[in-house]
Amino acid sequence: MMVSDRYHTPVLLHDCINGLEINKDGDYVDVTYGGGGHSREILKGLESGRLIAFDQDADAQSNKIDDDRLTLVKANFKFLKKNLRLNGLRVVDGILGDLGVSSYQFDEAERGFSFRFEGPLDMRMNQQVGPTAADILNSYSFEDLASVFRRYGEVPNPGKLAKAVIDFRQEESFKDTLQLKNLSLSMATFKKEKQYLSKVFQALRIEVNEEMRALEELLLQSVELLRVGGRLVIISYHSLEDRMVKNFFRSGNFEGRVGKDFYGNDIKPFRAISSKAIKATVEEIERNPRARSARLRIGERINEQTQKGKKIN
Repeated sequence: MMVSDRYHTPVLLHDCINGLEINKDGDYVDVTYGGGGHSREILKGLESGRLIAFDQDADAQSNKIDDDRLTLVKANFKFLKKNLRLNGLRVVDGILGDLGVSSYQFDEAERGFSFRFEGPLDMRMNQQVGPTAADILNSYSFEDLASVFRRYGEVPNPGKLAKAVIDFRQEESFKDTLQLKNLSLSMATFKKEKQYLSKVFQALRIEVNEEMRALEELLLQSVELLRVGGRLVIISYHSLEDRMVKNFFRSGNFEGRVGKDFYGNDIKPFRAISSKAIKATVEEIERNPRARSARLRIGERINEQTQKGKKIN
């Protein structure tokens, strides 16, 4: 079976492509290549245009679409600007990101992303660099562990869980997912075990891969890299990511505070295409359960000096 066959079906595919408003001669970026589903659709809309795709997972590299218009970069999308420069691009017409972990990665026991399988506590999207989830559990202080569980997993009892981790590692080191699963289950509320496990594993995965920091970098760099009129299309799967994207589209910062110019006009780099996040239909969720938690937001790059639509020469 090809790697692409095991990646998840692209979520909200047509909404994403419509949101990009593809120019057949434009330059586009897919920062989360995965199985190539979104990239394949972008290429269908291009003639002389180019597509630069990013994925730090080695498996994605073996799944490259055979198309001269596509360049696949093995790197985290937080290095977007640098790699676009290396490929001769300073600005692009659209950027798409499908955040989170693919179904393929979740289903590989040796990656350690899921509590459904017993395997090493790795959780790195790029397995060649950085600390693993086990390293974090075995080395972080009580305060840092509690912060990770609270901020990135919204775990209801982060301090209690952090103390349990400290107590556990005094007897033995964390090595596999089963250890973390059993410890977490002892902290979970009855009948909410799966929800609790999901929060714990999510928190560690985000910390291991610095996902929120990478998203911040992507959003900040997109202001410089998108042409005026270009589109930024982001699919997120949990409230932390969605809130960050929403605030950035609204205000150009992560706090959601909109600045004003001397005349009282909003100063912000993006115009949100829709006031609310786009969600999957019931039919899509039935075909692809992963779409249930997906939230799509689309922003159009605007000139901060033309908030009322007047072009300033």
